[in-house]
Amino acid sequence: MKSCEILSVDPASPDPDSITRAAALIKTGGLVIFPTSSFYGIGAPALDAEAVGRVFQVKQRHPEKPLLILIALPTDLDSLVQSIPETAERLMKAFWPGSLTLVFEAADRLPPNLTGYTSKIGIRLAGHPVAISLAKAVGAPITGTSANLSGHSACSAVGDLEPHFRDQVDLVVDAGRLGGGKGSTVVDVTADPPKIHREGGIDAAKIQTVLKG
Repeated sequence: MKSCEILSVDPASPDPDSITRAAALIKTGGLVIFPTSSFYGIGAPALDAEAVGRVFQVKQRHPEKPLLILIALPTDLDSLVQSIPETAERLMKAFWPGSLTLVFEAADRLPPNLTGYTSKIGIRLAGHPVAISLAKAVGAPITGTSANLSGHSACSAVGDLEPHFRDQVDLVVDAGRLGGGKGSTVVDVTADPPKIHREGGIDAAKIQTVLKG
């Protein structure tokens, strides 16, 4: 199978035509590899169960391991979750946009396979200029899972992508080498008190400081 096209963009000020093109593919159920703050991710329309299934297939990810999604604006959160706890409000105010994924009770409209059949969903506010532009252009949440085989290291450069990814996605948006690092810190705000599932770019101590007020 022929490898997909790689579209180079300015990481700080992406060309609107390139973003529009990538967004159009996602809107029609396509898969697009794009830059996030730390690593390259796979973007698909999060509300399209079939497209979400393709993401699981490409990543060879276990179906009971949910995908996280990216939103362009904090107000986009309202229709995607059952409720927004006060602890989540505090964490969002302190760390969004940034390396923080919050796990909420998923709204009924979300595809069950997106949540790994857990009825919970991890959400992050897009922080990279390309990711922000793409999420805004799509006008709906997109998947933000890392563009790597499940269990393998995430990629901070397009040249490090697994070769088969270029055969199974529709477009790669290349913004050069990214910052890398630990990825996002994942906090489950459905628990009381909230539970840190994974410590990443934001230290657990900083999370606890905000939660304690």
